[in-house]
Amino acid sequence: MLTIHAAALLLPGGGRAPVPGGAVAVRDAVVESFGPYEELAALHPAARVRRWPGVLTPGLVQRDAVGLLEESYFPDPREADTLGTAPLTGEALDALGPDDTWRAGSVRRGLHRMLRHGTTAATAAPTAPPALITAMRRSGLLVIGAPAHSGGTPRLDPLAGAGAVADAMAAPLTVGERADLAAFDAPDEDALLAAGGASCVATVAAGRLVYRGR
Repeated sequence: MLTIHAAALLLPGGGRAPVPGGAVAVRDAVVESFGPYEELAALHPAARVRRWPGVLTPGLVQRDAVGLLEESYFPDPREADTLGTAPLTGEALDALGPDDTWRAGSVRRGLHRMLRHGTTAATAAPTAPPALITAMRRSGLLVIGAPAHSGGTPRLDPLAGAGAVADAMAAPLTVGERADLAAFDAPDEDALLAAGGASCVATVAAGRLVYRGR
């Protein structure tokens, strides 16, 4: 099935200019074409159309994935009253004690939080735990090579500290390559950088909608 993802502004990456009223046509797991929505709709009149608010970009890359998943505890929503909702680190994490059961649940929730920030790829060194790599891939993330850490404190938001959205993209849009996309409720690139990945409303990994916020 062919799906057209459309938004008010498309940032294709790769040094190419933004496309107002842009769209990406996805067939199965790959990008078939991208450009102005009117052109894609004319070429594919029978396509399913998903319209997203704001900015549509290639998926983002999380360079701190291993550190976040190993060094943080992502509370279960049922624990919000006692533990809050932010990832726990340091002494707060140590106080929980070692427990493989809660750690496995934390990894699942952490990966979902990454998807909710527009992440579709994560870096991991060859020494990363195999079980963690498997969990990343099962969530839909594309695992790519080192560098495995961006430096400093691991951050959940791939856009944090980025000077341009392109700096956080896993790869520019390319016809015939894996269809990884993220849609954000922001009017333009500057507003997106200010709002960060938390403004994500949808994440598409290998053509599959893995997160939808609205």
